[in-house]
Amino acid sequence: MPDFLELQSAFAAYLRDPEANPAPTGIEPRRLAVYRDLFFNNISGLLANNFPVIRRTLGDADWTALVRRFYAEHRSRTPLFPEIAREFIRFLEDRAGDDAGDPPWLPELAHYEWVELAVQIDDHPLPPHDPDGDLLDGVPVVSPCVRALAYRWPVHTIGPGHRPTEAPAAPTLVLVRRGSDGQAKFAAISPLVHRLLEQLLEGGRSGRERLAALAAEAGVPGDEGFVTEGAAMLERMREEGTLLGTRPAH
Repeated sequence: MPDFLELQSAFAAYLRDPEANPAPTGIEPRRLAVYRDLFFNNISGLLANNFPVIRRTLGDADWTALVRRFYAEHRSRTPLFPEIAREFIRFLEDRAGDDAGDPPWLPELAHYEWVELAVQIDDHPLPPHDPDGDLLDGVPVVSPCVRALAYRWPVHTIGPGHRPTEAPAAPTLVLVRRGSDGQAKFAAISPLVHRLLEQLLEGGRSGRERLAALAAEAGVPGDEGFVTEGAAMLERMREEGTLLGTRPAH
């Protein structure tokens, strides 16, 4: 058994990083090559499907080198294939702290690409809600398939023809939701809408109270005109599926 465990450990180390670890003895090189390429190509193909923009932006050589480092160095916290993309983001975030020479926008772009899958496969049950409830006087309920995101880099514009070297002064604010067709929908939003969504996600207060708090934070009058515009915004959110309705009275 000790010999088998040693062989198993050597085999796994070689598969992860064949350049840094010798091939285990007693196994035909041709068979080793089949396993080595099969394992790596499975991970590389999975990540390429999850991060197509990053793959095109980095180019084949740099992309393959990055995936090889992930495959060799990262210790995933889960064996689930749908979570491999999230593990890749953790890997990129850790590398950013190590000054690995990656583009500074890489972790955020990876998150932006990953969130599409996250929203599409989200299986949280819908919370109790009244779809026709009064969004001003009731407590609005945000769909669990919605994300209000803020990025330092303009992730929605980065690609092979645009690799920024300096982050803009203003953040990039994005609403991501799952549409009725099951696909992720992306929309750039204003700071006011982003902050309103953050407040609504906290729950517990009526739409009218949230709009009053938003006006106070923004330093603008929370008058009838502001409330009317805010009510229209809440209604648009319900129509598009960002809001499910309001919390049931009972």
